[in-house]
Amino acid sequence: MDLPKNKKIVLFDGVCNFCNASVRFIIKRDKKDIFRFASLQSDLGQKLTSERKIDTSKIDSIILIDPGNAYYIKSTAALEISKDLSGLYPTLSVFLFLPEGFRNLIYDFVAKNRYQWFGKSETCPMPSEQEQSKFLDV
Repeated sequence: MDLPKNKKIVLFDGVCNFCNASVRFIIKRDKKDIFRFASLQSDLGQKLTSERKIDTSKIDSIILIDPGNAYYIKSTAALEISKDLSGLYPTLSVFLFLPEGFRNLIYDFVAKNRYQWFGKSETCPMPSEQEQSKFLDV
């Protein structure tokens, strides 16, 4: 599959209810049509992480792949995504100045507990008809 040019790809845990809600949140605020999505569990998600030598047993919640093969993980991915959202969300990128280790302590705490707090689906939910063009693995 050819990846779309000049689009940022968000890889997410497709069975995580919190992650799926986060994807819907991003889509709603992606007014410039910057993002495309694929689940980590999909063939494409596995291919993209393998090509970048990302160990998905350690990084299993969110990865942002920028055009040109740069990628971001954990809190850095979330804050980089916020830069391109509509509204006041780009101001969250100010937290990039905090040490990554500190940011990831908070991120890892939420990620570790996300299934317990928000639940887990047996399968990845299907996007709505309006959202399908945003997903690369449908």
